[in-house]
Amino acid sequence: MIKVSDDASKKIVAMMQEDGFDATKDYVRVGVKSGGCSGLSYELKFDKELGENDKVFEDNNVKIAVEKKSFLYLAGTILEFSGGLNGKGFVFNNPNASRTCGCGESFSL
Repeated sequence: MIKVSDDASKKIVAMMQEDGFDATKDYVRVGVKSGGCSGLSYELKFDKELGENDKVFEDNNVKIAVEKKSFLYLAGTILEFSGGLNGKGFVFNNPNASRTCGCGESFSL
């Protein structure tokens, strides 16, 4: 399962509305791809459709779609949002990551 913090949920719902998506029926697609300074990097985008290999979760008023392949790397992750002067935006708190880069956008197992 992937969880969404209160702050991340508010930001996601607002951003979805700005981009023409409906948080009650559309999805936040979370994934992992090769790349980044630690070997794997996170992907986050909005999507209106599900693929046949997607796992779907709902937490804190956000529907999350994750391809099964990426889910192996993301199980137990909490998606947070850090704002303010030193904020980085969306942050993935991933218990599976053994190492993360300084920017927090890539990780390794």
